[in-house]
Amino acid sequence: MTSGSAIGGEGTEQRKRGVEMMSKVYGWEMSDGPGLHFAHTADQLFAEVWSRAGLSIRDRRLLLLGALAAGGLVDVAEIQARAALGNGELTPEQLEEIALFLCYYVGWPTGTKMNMVFGEVIKKHRNAQK
Repeated sequence: MTSGSAIGGEGTEQRKRGVEMMSKVYGWEMSDGPGLHFAHTADQLFAEVWSRAGLSIRDRRLLLLGALAAGGLVDVAEIQARAALGNGELTPEQLEEIALFLCYYVGWPTGTKMNMVFGEVIKKHRNAQK
């Protein structure tokens, strides 16, 4: 058994579902990619985890933003915030509220970084809408 045999693979229904969900989550057209990392990302994370019933994409995104903040991964949170605004899952005001709320749970410095990153995302989003 090869290290990649546990995943769907290019051209499978699982890969198609994964790439479609990635496109939906990030708000831009994704295409299939090479390598084992992409395969696990598409076939497992997006085709199986993000596609499960029980939580909406918005719910999952809120949980992910909290986890990213807790881990200090502000740069990745920027990507998620941009997608949430672009997909209409969160408003600029909600992102600001999230940053303030997180200050109390992940610490003021990290929450402040999130607020600054969200502020830049909001600014770019508003400029793009003009």
